[in-house]
Amino acid sequence: MQLTNKERLRLAFEAVVTAGIIFLCYFAVFEILNWLVTSFPEVFGDFWIFGNMLADIRNQELWGLTPLVFIFLIIVAGVAIYWRLKRRYHQYELQHIIKELHYIAQGNYTHRIRGKYSGDIGKVVESIHVLVDSTVEAMEEERRIEQSKDELITNVSHDIRTPLTSIIGYLGLIEERRFTSASQATDYVHTAYKKAKQMKALVDDLFEYTTVRQTTTPLEYITFDMGQLIEQMAIDFELEALKKGREIKTRTPDTPIMMRGDTEKIVRVFHNLLSNALKYGKGGTLICINAVQSENNVEVTVSNNGETLPEEAIEQLFERFYRAEVSRSQETAGTGLGLAIAQSIVELHKGKITAEVKEGWTVFTVVLPLNTNGQDER
Repeated sequence: MQLTNKERLRLAFEAVVTAGIIFLCYFAVFEILNWLVTSFPEVFGDFWIFGNMLADIRNQELWGLTPLVFIFLIIVAGVAIYWRLKRRYHQYELQHIIKELHYIAQGNYTHRIRGKYSGDIGKVVESIHVLVDSTVEAMEEERRIEQSKDELITNVSHDIRTPLTSIIGYLGLIEERRFTSASQATDYVHTAYKKAKQMKALVDDLFEYTTVRQTTTPLEYITFDMGQLIEQMAIDFELEALKKGREIKTRTPDTPIMMRGDTEKIVRVFHNLLSNALKYGKGGTLICINAVQSENNVEVTVSNNGETLPEEAIEQLFERFYRAEVSRSQETAGTGLGLAIAQSIVELHKGKITAEVKEGWTVFTVVLPLNTNGQDER
């Protein structure tokens, strides 16, 4: 810490005053001791430890003390002055810290207390910086949450309004009997019905997304075989894959992969990944699901050899309402919540999900712990 000129003058003045006070104390002690020795020689004479010092005190002035005693007194005075000035210096340090804290409290959270401090004051300054950083981070997180809520409302409003407008429009045509034939009215009803199903899918996904995003969401843990679950998922999607000219292949260990988790939610993870591969893997012919068990985890990859996505799209895949296909065609239209739901479910199981493009394949990797803290379903 750099002292101001005014503070330096105060320290110098305090050093002079302290030295003067010490000298006066020395003089007073010397005079009192001289008076005692002179007035009561028989009392002090009985103590052999004083030796000839009593005679020396009786016959000399303060400034006539022996060099050894004089040096001793100077050292004591120096220590006292240093102790006094150090205390005053620490007070100035605290004043500087308090002044800069007031500046930070006014909203200047990027400001750091200047100067180098040692000892306990240095630890206090470091703790202040950590506290300010954590406060700024908490404020940023709160701001991101608020922004996230606004984006959620905006996206939901947009995605619901589009099919709702169509439903109202087609039902309005029927209500006003603006159709030329019964078959045309049936088409209007069918279109309104499809739009209503889109709305329901969005609402269902939104409800599930908000549910799994909560860290307090309860999970129904049971022990199950991950290999068997993967094989069953492949069977469930086999017919849909054949319709789109795709083949689903699985590769799992010969021995069961026994683990614990909420099977209903884990099934949803792979359901979303397989649906994503079938919807957006244009031109692909193969979807592979591979499972590998390590000591504490199971790693499952879902990959397809269809059209790959650019790197910037891969980085945003798990953001809610993100659709890599800008056109949003009726064939591949989705809510944009599937991968975000999958990520939240995996994180609830203390796992991790990632996506990458590797040698022309789009690869999703899910890593889940074999054991968790959940209890078996009873």
